[in-house]
Formats: sequence, C-alpha cells, structure tokens
Amino acid sequence: MLTVVAPGPLTTVQDLGRPGLAGIGVGRSGACDRAAAALANRLVGNDPGAAVLEATLGGLAVRAEADLVVVTTGARPAGGPAHDAPVALRAGATLRLGTPAAGLRTYLAVRGGIAVEPVLGSRSTDLLAGLGPPALRAGDVLPVGTPSGPMPGVDVAPVPDPPGGELTVRLLPGPRSDWLTGDALDVLATAAWTVTTESNRVGLRLAGPPLERRETGELPSEGLVRGALQVPPSGTPVLFLADAPVTGGYPVAGYVADPDVDRCGQLRPGQTLRLRR
Repeated sequence: MLTVVAPGPLTTVQDLGRPGLAGIGVGRSGACDRAAAALANRLVGNDPGAAVLEATLGGLAVRAEADLVVVTTGARPAGGPAHDAPVALRAGATLRLGTPAAGLRTYLAVRGGIAVEPVLGSRSTDLLAGLGPPALRAGDVLPVGTPSGPMPGVDVAPVPDPPGGELTVRLLPGPRSDWLTGDALDVLATAAWTVTTESNRVGLRLAGPPLERRETGELPSEGLVRGALQVPPSGTPVLFLADAPVTGGYPVAGYVADPDVDRCGQLRPGQTLRLRR
C-alpha cells in the first residue's frame, strides 16, 4: 500500500487510457506526457499498461506501507530522490516531491503499479468525463500490484528535462484548414503563442494574434483527437491534450505531431509555444 500524505495541487492516477471507445462517447485520457510515464514503468520493470501517479507542479507526498521500489520521471521535482533512477522506499518512509524548476508534470511509478479498480478497462482519471478514480486526496490509500517482470538493471536514464523556455513543435495540416484565410494560416505557423492559465489536462488555451476565419458559418460536430488545434470564434487556438473531448464543433486548422503532444503536456502557463509546418 501507498498512503497519500499530501496530494499537491493535482495528482491523478494514469495509465495508457481507454482507446477504441470514442464511438460510445468515451475519450482515451491517460498520461499527459506518455513518454515520461512509459519510461517510469520501464525503469521499475512494470508492464507498459501499469498505472502511475501524475503529479502537477509537485507537492505530492506519499508514505510507503511496505518496502517498495519507486522512480520519478518527467518534470524533475525539487528535493526529491534521484530523478529518472529507481530508488528503494522503505516501509514507513515518506517521499515528497517539491516544485519542479521546469516542466509541469512529474510521474511516480511504483514497482507493481498502482492497482486501483479499473473503469472501462483503464485506471486513468479523465477530468473532463469524470471517469476513473477521483483526483487524490490526503489519506487515500493506494494498493500496489504484483511485479510482472524483472528489474531492467538500469541505474539512471539519461533523458533531458522538459524545457523551461520556448518550445517549438511540428504542425501538420488539419481537416478544416481551409476555414482560415491564407494569412491566418501563416500567422498560426509563425506567431509566438503563450500558454494561458486556463489550460489543463483537457487542453492548452493559447494567447496570440486572433486568426481570421474564411468561413463563418456553423460546422457540425466532428471527431477530435489529442493534438488537434481547434479555432473557436475568438480566433485564438486551443491545443487538445489527454482529456480531449471526442467531438467538437469548431474548425480544426492543424494537428501537432503526435510525439510532440507529450512535450506540450509539460508546458506551464506563461511559456511560449511555436508551431512549425
């Protein structure tokens, strides 16, 4: 067992999500930074689908009720254990994750995985749909599963920390890019977009020059996936992340390349995002 001493600003349980259920209105959800969550599971010998904890801006404190092996990946927490490196957490010991200097989301994996009850085949918390376990609260007791494989024998993974400054990602054409003027598409791919405080696991609201639409009529709701750049009537785009809805009624002018969406999941309000065709 793992007892939550303090949950921090927001900590949720996440795994690979709920793929294949969009047809019945259920989004995928899952870890916002999939690469960091996958690395955490590999470092402690977990199955790729094992659930981890996703801590937003640090503040998480957990107490081990038995000897455990844990690892943190993603945003490097201040004052925590060795990062990207498995460590032993002895029974009765408390692990505290401070505020990271860069990046937004830290992943904590426990050897054996977080074994809360799955909902529709996943242990992920979907904040938009309200599916899965609720966000963690002080006093929550989390069961730990049985290890499914050997430890990989890796002391530390040499991966870079998330950037604290400007991030540039790849932009792919969207199905409704023709709803924007040519000038607006150029602005989309050249402007410096600022992540606003209205951002969360559902998506990043971006501040910048309003994009002019060529088409001003109504658009029937269409399917959405992670990475979609939707342009609402305000003209400022929204980049959808892990808890994106399955449909939307505003034109999707582009998509961020799928591997780059993970990097966007580490952006804090105030950081700058650039989109390059």
